[in-house]
Amino acid sequence: MMRSTSTTRPFIRRALAGAGLATAAALILAGCGGTTGEEPAATNGGGDNEVPTVFGAFATPLEEPWDGAIHSALQAAEDDGDIQYDYVDNLHTADEMERALRDIIGSQDPDIIIGDAFAAEEAVRAVAADFPDTAFAFGSGGEEQAPNFSVFDNWMQDPAYLAGMLSGGLTTSGTVGVVAAMPIPEVNRIVNGFIEGVKETNPTATVTVSFINSFFDPATAKQAAEAAIAGGADVLFAERDGVIAAAAEHSLPVFGMMVDQQEQAPDYVVSSLLWHMRPTVDAVVKAVVDGSYEASNLAQYSFMVNGGSELAPINEKTAFEIPADLLTTVEAREQEVLDGTFETPINEEAPAGSTTVGQ
Repeated sequence: MMRSTSTTRPFIRRALAGAGLATAAALILAGCGGTTGEEPAATNGGGDNEVPTVFGAFATPLEEPWDGAIHSALQAAEDDGDIQYDYVDNLHTADEMERALRDIIGSQDPDIIIGDAFAAEEAVRAVAADFPDTAFAFGSGGEEQAPNFSVFDNWMQDPAYLAGMLSGGLTTSGTVGVVAAMPIPEVNRIVNGFIEGVKETNPTATVTVSFINSFFDPATAKQAAEAAIAGGADVLFAERDGVIAAAAEHSLPVFGMMVDQQEQAPDYVVSSLLWHMRPTVDAVVKAVVDGSYEASNLAQYSFMVNGGSELAPINEKTAFEIPADLLTTVEAREQEVLDGTFETPINEEAPAGSTTVGQ
């Protein structure tokens, strides 16, 4: 789906191209199958100051929590009057992503484009190279690309570690199940952080890890969760969408990912790893506004110590008891992360014994 604003406005380096947002929407929708709506442009508090135009380009549907977290941060920035925001999601292939980016730059010429490059890395970088006056900030496992392509990622090893500690204390079978996307560095460091947390509170526990080889395949993720349960897992980590449904059906504790997913299963979701993209968005917007923007690695803005991630408040209404001493132990470790006296180990290698299922 694409949401388009009804007016265009100049910002900083240049005027927006005369084709306007409606034409941009039509171009993208023709290539990507989206739908449009309209609402007024942001005006930065109602004054005369222009705000930067930001376009979001997402490979998956926004129901997928990773892209959903970016989208939510951009919506919040627009609500605060800091940016003017449009987006398109569900760009399945590299060709679709590249076509959408070129169309939107040619017609709308936004100041900033933010999205996920992982499955379309070469195509997105090629577009960025062709348009050096546009600020790009994309989720990527690679390095920044001068002069205008910055990279970010969800460095969430800290809340993953805390969730692991809780899981280790909650399991009665001694087996915890993880269902994740694929064994790539940005996923591995979250899963490995979780495993290390389990070991802290339950050194003898077994953690099974299944990769579904997709960023968004709820059906396969649920099947993998069912397999983990059949193998003895009585606590689950839903790194991918679909696992919470399986946990609820089996009345098992589960941990969500990216956004607070408690509402999906209020009796069983203990907590969720939260990714706060707003610090990253704010850093990019500030640099563009003050003219200092250049290609950089924005990883630091996702660290817990910088407000970029956290563990969601513990659900106090679960169908099972969470021991008070376990909560105290986890809270103490969380404070050590925040004050810098504890650093979660970062391990980007594939977890030992992990399996890959699905596509």
